[in-house]
Amino acid sequence: MKPVALAAAQTPPRTKPSNYPEPFASRMAGRHKHPLGDLFGLSNFGVNLTRLAPGAVSALRHAHSQQDEFIYILQGHPTLHTDEGLTPLAPGDCAGFPAGDGNAHRLVNDTDEEVVYLEVGDRTAGDAATYPDDDLQAVSTDGQWRFAHKDGTPYG
Repeated sequence: MKPVALAAAQTPPRTKPSNYPEPFASRMAGRHKHPLGDLFGLSNFGVNLTRLAPGAVSALRHAHSQQDEFIYILQGHPTLHTDEGLTPLAPGDCAGFPAGDGNAHRLVNDTDEEVVYLEVGDRTAGDAATYPDDDLQAVSTDGQWRFAHKDGTPYG
């Protein structure tokens, strides 16, 4: 049965810390996502309450071909890393990443305090992700990400 409402901070974190293959998955240590949208049965977009421990990152720097993303900072002072460079953020700040613009992004917590933010993204089918800083590319098929090296060789 789906809840009518709940305390977001008390929801269980995602059981699998990362979809990335190694050696990238271990770089997501200190990131904890609470999949709020899934708890309500949302299928058109996802909502995560995400916590970044000191030194943690939100993701590898990436850009989506089909899916929009949005973040809203609730606590802490992360640094947004985009193609434009580094932008310090604070509680109340937000940022959006339109699909297909190629501007790779991620958050970095280079402070001594936890960062907490909401991330919202749509679930448009046929998405692909590029990772300019890493030997990785991804394609979403039937809701599952398939990862490969930039030359097309699959991981695993």
